[in-house]
Amino acid sequence: MCGMSQQPPVRSTGSPPPRPDASMSLLNNVIDHALDDGYAEATARRAAEGGSVPKPLRAKLGLAAGLVLAAAVVTVGAAEARVSAPVVAKERQELIDRIEGENASADELEQDVERIRAEVGERQRAALEQHGGDQAELVALLSGATPVHGPGVKLVVDDAKGSDSGGGGPRESAGFSDTGRVRDRDMQRVVNGLWESGAEAVSINGQRLTSLSAIRAAGDAILVDNRPLVPPYTVLAVGDGQRLATTFQDSADGQYLHALVENFGIRSSISVEGEVRLPAAPSLIVRTAEPRGAGAATPTGRATADKGKATS
Repeated sequence: MCGMSQQPPVRSTGSPPPRPDASMSLLNNVIDHALDDGYAEATARRAAEGGSVPKPLRAKLGLAAGLVLAAAVVTVGAAEARVSAPVVAKERQELIDRIEGENASADELEQDVERIRAEVGERQRAALEQHGGDQAELVALLSGATPVHGPGVKLVVDDAKGSDSGGGGPRESAGFSDTGRVRDRDMQRVVNGLWESGAEAVSINGQRLTSLSAIRAAGDAILVDNRPLVPPYTVLAVGDGQRLATTFQDSADGQYLHALVENFGIRSSISVEGEVRLPAAPSLIVRTAEPRGAGAATPTGRATADKGKATS
């Protein structure tokens, strides 16, 4: 046996031996961190906030609340409208009743005016017959104080067909907006032509004309003594029918009417009637002619009187 002492074995204090799966570090990392860090932080934050409602759900809840509020507003508005509807209907009915009442009052006043006008006309006619002297009947006839009937002519004047559209020509350049429309100056010439041709009494659309009647225009309407006429214009004239018709057609005014028919399409017809009836004038203005003075006379030696023949 040798004399060498034996030393105990020396043990290494280094790192532990490697793991068997040390070569699969990537797979181990995936297993150890199955939940992404971002998701983990979000979960931890919601847990810290006490579990709040997700945003999509909150949006849906807000939309539902808005719809409920809108429905409530519409319901309240409908209820108020239904409550106020009887009040509005009552006020509307009251307004209608007031309008109808005012219309009735206006109709009554118009009837009173017509009655008084007729009464005044009757008194004027009576005074005219009483103070007319020996020629009271003739004076009443010429002044339009009494209705008349007898032989005469019927003259109808009407606008041209399609006269709503104007055209060129001298009538338009003279202020006419429509060449096919009968104007007040046309009716003035027609009536004056009948008077000059021997008519004893004349009426237009039932409106009796006198020596003081006026034919004027208001816009597109023709007025006779401020009363509007509607075409066609029917002119009745009392007199010797055949002679009156012939004389009128040969006169300057008759030729004027013929020119309107030929150049502007205005329609016209004249016929001889065995009997025509004309009403009395609705109102009269009685005037008395008096001499200027003793021996006073005009240069021709005749006294003057207030009279007139033609309409204007």
